[in-house]
Amino acid sequence: MSRIKVAVIGSGNIGTDLMIKILRLSECLEIAAMVGIDPTSDGLARAARLGVPTTADGVTGLIAMPHFDAIDIVFDATSAGAHLANAAALEPYGKRLIDLTPAAIGPYVVPAVNLDAHLDAPNVNMVTCGGQATIPIVAAISRVTAVPYAEIVASIASKSAGPGTRANIDEFTETTSHAIEKVGGAAGGRAIIILNPAEPPLIMRDTVLALINDPDSEADSAVRESIHAMIADVAAYVPGYRLKQDIQIVPIAPDAALPTIVGNYPVTHQVSVFLEVEGAAHYLPAYAGNLDIMTSAALRVAERIAATLPESVR
Repeated sequence: MSRIKVAVIGSGNIGTDLMIKILRLSECLEIAAMVGIDPTSDGLARAARLGVPTTADGVTGLIAMPHFDAIDIVFDATSAGAHLANAAALEPYGKRLIDLTPAAIGPYVVPAVNLDAHLDAPNVNMVTCGGQATIPIVAAISRVTAVPYAEIVASIASKSAGPGTRANIDEFTETTSHAIEKVGGAAGGRAIIILNPAEPPLIMRDTVLALINDPDSEADSAVRESIHAMIADVAAYVPGYRLKQDIQIVPIAPDAALPTIVGNYPVTHQVSVFLEVEGAAHYLPAYAGNLDIMTSAALRVAERIAATLPESVR
């Protein structure tokens, strides 16, 4: 069976790591174009050395490539603002878009939670690196018991955050917060990102805090089992994804000041989950787990979409 041809827009950290993952790992995708806007970028230089067709003229250059018509899936690893323009430019051509920015034009997809939910959507959104790491945990809890509120904190090494990530900080918090609710199943959500400048760089760490209503603590074991099962599901495509310490489920004092967070919904316990994500070091070092989980998730979605395309395309 022939491979589905794909293009990557964005020759920065995320786009370059994704290109290398496609080349090394995918049995059904073929990287047919690496697209950037800086002709001196390392991503374009690496692509050229690896024999991947390149253009430094952005989406316009991609459309002008002689084999553009043969490309079925386009990854966008630029920025939220750039994706709006790229999606508009590509819309007339019927390409399937996988958006690795927080632009969120299309529906959110977190593979371990809703991989098959939007396979026919023309543009799917991969939320954010923090969202890919933490939303599966929120979903694992919410499939056992209601989650009136969930809050996530993603801490990543400053060195792993390129210009696109830094330009998207505000969009990160908004998009991730919405996805905690829409995909994770929490009634309310909040997201915080920390760019840690420590030297040597620290591995990606993520904290999930969820408030639940479990008056008799009967759901404790089921919540723990659900979380462990979800971690295994994510680790199937992100091997460096793991618990950092034991899951904590602690009672909340009856007089705790929570109305501004959960309204009138009763809550009895806080579930705390502490994660770390070690990258596969395909492009950046292993501390860049934020990059690895985003590109690994996008690759998994693209391969699932490719499997649904008609035989005439494959």
